[in-house]
Amino acid sequence: MQSLSLRGSAAALILCAALPVLAQTGPAKPAVAKPAAKAAKAAPAKKAPPAEPVLAEAGEEQLAAADRAYLGEYHCEFKQVVDIEKHTKVPGYITVAWQKQHITMKPVLSSTGALRLEDVTGRTLMIQIANKSMLLDTKLGQRLLDDCVHPEQARLMAEARAAAAAHPETAAADSIGITPMK
Repeated sequence: MQSLSLRGSAAALILCAALPVLAQTGPAKPAVAKPAAKAAKAAPAKKAPPAEPVLAEAGEEQLAAADRAYLGEYHCEFKQVVDIEKHTKVPGYITVAWQKQHITMKPVLSSTGALRLEDVTGRTLMIQIANKSMLLDTKLGQRLLDDCVHPEQARLMAEARAAAAAHPETAAADSIGITPMK
């Protein structure tokens, strides 16, 4: 009999020791959804459009470079389209539209004769040469688009092919149409 009461006492002691722990964890209460939390999940907050960068006034060289940019649609590889237009607010700057992005670019003539459109935020670069243009991500160091051709570039390349066909002896001496700056 004594062993039964000893067992009962031991069980009672263990239960008493466990009660504070059981009281703290207790049964889980169902979470009550708050109306504000539901509304926040239902309609995600819209991002504010990025602030437009402050653009310095363009100098003569930049204005001349902007005049050399082919404006309008460029058809690129994989049926991509880029649209290049003059900046609507600041002369001497170019806006490149591609995949819902509108990138403000500063035109710069390079020493090779290529036209560089440099993103004012430093993220992208568009290079325009005689036979094509390409859009580069300068942070990742890779091309975003290649073989972008404006109708004027296509026309110039067709003329160069026709001239080469008419005078094959001089075709090897001709360049691809890039005129270096002096």
